[in-house]
Amino acid sequence: MNKVVIMQALEIMWKGMLGIFVAMVIIMIFVWIMAILGKKKN
Repeated sequence: MNKVVIMQALEIMWKGMLGIFVAMVIIMIFVWIMAILGKKKN
């Protein structure tokens, strides 16, 4: 096992995790806004 390769893999992994987290937050905000708009119309 090469330490350089492991560090590169960890760098790619945390960027991927951050991207997934940001996407989840954006989707949750979008759903929350749609729920608020849906309540006002009914």
